[in-house]
Amino acid sequence: YVKRDDIEAYHPDVNVYEVRRNKPNTETDEDELVALFLHDNYARPHKSSGAWMSEYRSQKKNLAQGADPIEAIPIVSNNNNFAKGSGSALLSFDDGQTLFHEMGHGHHGMLSDATYRTLASTSVLRDFVELPSQLMEHWLSEPIVLKEHALHHETGEPVPDDLLERLKAAQLFNEGFATVEYTACALFDMAVHQLSDYDDDFDLAKFEKEYLEEQGMPQGIVMRHRPAHFAHLFASSGYAAGYYVYQWAQVLDEDVYAAFEETGNVFDPETAEKCRKYIYSAGNTVAPQELFQSFRGRDPDISFFLKSRGLV
Repeated sequence: YVKRDDIEAYHPDVNVYEVRRNKPNTETDEDELVALFLHDNYARPHKSSGAWMSEYRSQKKNLAQGADPIEAIPIVSNNNNFAKGSGSALLSFDDGQTLFHEMGHGHHGMLSDATYRTLASTSVLRDFVELPSQLMEHWLSEPIVLKEHALHHETGEPVPDDLLERLKAAQLFNEGFATVEYTACALFDMAVHQLSDYDDDFDLAKFEKEYLEEQGMPQGIVMRHRPAHFAHLFASSGYAAGYYVYQWAQVLDEDVYAAFEETGNVFDPETAEKCRKYIYSAGNTVAPQELFQSFRGRDPDISFFLKSRGLV
């Protein structure tokens, strides 16, 4: 990443970077431009809430004759809403996860290597789109990463070992509750979208109550998102009958990250190159199942997901 202070962005808080890498299949240190990256981290008036990745231009190779080659280079932004103080911006661990998550989406766009824009970047099936983002979150909790970047804002001291141990010990807290409340939403999402017909006086709250009772929903847990504000269901067709994809993506990302752990080095270069090729660069040029099988050599194994949730 090469910061470009000379490039003016749409707001003073936005940092612009050239993303470069060594040219593949060469023995020199010569690098090439891969993407332009805009990092828009701070909340401000009139900015949309939440966190997201955007593309001002997607990667492609099929340029018109005589077109400037720069038009093949993607322009990607990550947008967050962290509080900007007068000094350091202090992030919680959840904020860090959001930062890494959106960087995963960002890398999905920046590392894209497809011929056609419509098949490039994050233009993949919903079942697959959250894999690159959730996978990136894993590196945040690695002690070597936290020791390097989780520094005291006044003294510069790295996060102490006892705090890391407490953080690790708390990772499985409430996972049973979280799994049930999410799974209930995913099942309800599919159930309500399977209704082929309903009366004008259809009572969504009644349908919710009866469906959850039918599924044996524990009384002490409610759905993470009640139907009236379950935006994934009704705001657009993007995640309609597809809310399950976050959990399915976790099945995939836990399995993919296990491939790094199995090498004894979570930064293993050979595994990272396979990950770039099959997870981050292929876009929708190959079916997701084939991409996973090419990376892992087999179908997904749910045991890594269950272990990460403390369910086995």
